[in-house]
Amino acid sequence: MRLISWNVNGLRAAVKKGFMESFEELDADIFCLQETKLQAGQIELELPGYHQYWCYADKKGYSGTAVFTRAEPLSVSYNLGRDEHDHEGRVITCEFEDFYLVCCYTPNSQNELKRLDYRMTWEDAFRGYLVELDKAKPVIMCGDLNVAHEEIDLKNPSTNHMNAGFTDQERGKMTELLAAGFTDTFRYLYPERRDAYSWWSFRAAARERNVGWRIDYFICSDRLRERVEDARIYPEIMGSDHCPVGLELR
Repeated sequence: MRLISWNVNGLRAAVKKGFMESFEELDADIFCLQETKLQAGQIELELPGYHQYWCYADKKGYSGTAVFTRAEPLSVSYNLGRDEHDHEGRVITCEFEDFYLVCCYTPNSQNELKRLDYRMTWEDAFRGYLVELDKAKPVIMCGDLNVAHEEIDLKNPSTNHMNAGFTDQERGKMTELLAAGFTDTFRYLYPERRDAYSWWSFRAAARERNVGWRIDYFICSDRLRERVEDARIYPEIMGSDHCPVGLELR
């Protein structure tokens, strides 16, 4: 089984930059999107053979997630079921026979860490949500989690320390999540791999120079690790400031 996750930074813009060609090339069984920046009815994608699920933010042109899956889920739910976290279209959960699939777009702490306090509240709520799901059946969670967990996960850790996405607080919450029974699949397979990034600033030719961050993840319940065949990053695929990441399951 192949799963793909991609922050498209505006799906309508991405479609104009070859999204459909990339979608077909990647040929995923489950394809998850973040930052679709859509409201209902603003786009219609012809995806024969896929069921489509969309979660929209209340604010127009902001956030948003989507899941396209060949197999129809047993059930689908949206957001976390907590009002303070349920207005930005950040979570879709699809229940399948032997796992839950959770597509997530984690809030950015923003410039000057204006949203860091909210981010910490979100992290605790989201971790609790995943832990509860995991009690029922294993979880595969993917998305733009807006954090580089370790220094190996970004090009310039020293100059970015305490910037949004690389604060001690955000990194600590990722550590807490993994300690709660979850595995970063890419680092599980490739613990020492450097220069493997999924996001690059639009400034200073960062992508051409591969000055990036790994902030897009596939994270699974520890007991699913034996099914992980590969975890991939696709930096050659353009169309967004993020590239797709993938998971191959046995």
